[in-house]
Amino acid sequence: MTIVTVHEAKTHLSRLLVQVEQGEEIIVARGDRPAARLVPLDPTRPRRRGLGALRGRGTFADEHWAAEDVGALFGRV
Repeated sequence: MTIVTVHEAKTHLSRLLVQVEQGEEIIVARGDRPAARLVPLDPTRPRRRGLGALRGRGTFADEHWAAEDVGALFGRV
């Protein structure tokens, strides 16, 4: 495990990412307090981006999509 300051992380991010990709854990500290941890992503877990990541996680009742309600949201009714 390596501990770096925010300044070092900003200055050497590319080098730190190489270390993380090789399996090392990097702790980014603000002053003497840990603020973040850089760890490699789990390559077996598929990544989802954007609103598509929410697909299949909920439903909306049709009454929530009535034209007058949507128009009211934008001040058009």
